[in-house]
Amino acid sequence: QVQLVESGGGLVQPGGSLRLSCAASGVIFSINRMGWYRQAPGKERELVGAIISGGSAKYADSVAGRFTISRDNAKKTMDLQMNSLKPEDTAVYYCNADIISTGRMKNYWGQGTQVTVSS
Repeated sequence: QVQLVESGGGLVQPGGSLRLSCAASGVIFSINRMGWYRQAPGKERELVGAIISGGSAKYADSVAGRFTISRDNAKKTMDLQMNSLKPEDTAVYYCNADIISTGRMKNYWGQGTQVTVSS
């Protein structure tokens, strides 16, 4: 079965940086769109940004210019580089991907990793 596993979360001071990683494992034929979402306490899950297999990425207005998404198709990984972090970036960050495994394309979620921005 396909799994997405995030890593790299933690506590960081405002203005600091953090890098999240997402690794896909299992029987995988191809990975199409990959994305990062986040959910803050009491709020709905929102899209942070997404990247297609060709490497083109788009971002939410709230993180554009501060966050960068990259992926390594050979390693089946995706990273989120977060700079100039703000307290409002505090949330659980989730990896999401459209993956073709043994059948049709399905959408998968990771378990999430906590990012806390606080002094």
